[in-house]
Amino acid sequence: MNKRERAYQIIEPTNGEDCLSTLYDYGMIAVIIVSMVPLAFKETTAAFEMIDKLAAVVFITDYLLRLATADLKLQKGKKSFFYYPFTPMAIIDLLSVFPTFLPVNSGLRLLKIFRLLRSFRVFRAFRMFRYSKSITIIVNVIRNQRVPLLAVCTLAAAYVLLSALVIFNVEPDTFETFFEAFYWAMVSLTTVGYGDIYPVSVAGRVVAMLSSLIGIAVVALPSGIITAGYMDELRKNDADENGKKEN
Repeated sequence: MNKRERAYQIIEPTNGEDCLSTLYDYGMIAVIIVSMVPLAFKETTAAFEMIDKLAAVVFITDYLLRLATADLKLQKGKKSFFYYPFTPMAIIDLLSVFPTFLPVNSGLRLLKIFRLLRSFRVFRAFRMFRYSKSITIIVNVIRNQRVPLLAVCTLAAAYVLLSALVIFNVEPDTFETFFEAFYWAMVSLTTVGYGDIYPVSVAGRVVAMLSSLIGIAVVALPSGIITAGYMDELRKNDADENGKKEN
């Protein structure tokens, strides 16, 4: 086994059989959690800046190691080194460190937009997907159930659009723009009901009641699909673990 193969074994999540890999996983989780602490405060201190920079160095090192061993993970030969930067987790890795290197001058209003980009640091939380078995199971469920979920999402989008068009024409005085109508339809679909915008006419309230009733059914569909897929994934994992124990 060469050094690259050993590095790949270390940086990839383990089931606890490799002590060094387990230590690396827990170390990365700790760095991710600590790097998120500054986001809970409005003020920026020297300590927070140091934490941010040190975390960025760790994340960049991790990214380079994964890029260097991309062929072992993707199994596509030399093409793997070109494909890896465009994989979802690689993009998240880059977004998590990108804000650290953004120069922001508070005196220039045009550069204030870059302050928004600094919120990309929250993407560091998504890095934990690699090290959490529960999150990995959920991701697998969504991947396996993507066809029915896509169908439900399409139905929901069509329903929201239709509801927005209806209410926008039924109550033009209440909803000044189509965006407000679309916002109301989305809130009604999820049965949240903030109450900041609502219909006042009899026809509008009838539309709202129908929208809420249908919304309950539409929202329940993806929940049932994900629950069924989650149970199937758990049974699959239990069968795999039992098979490994027997071997």
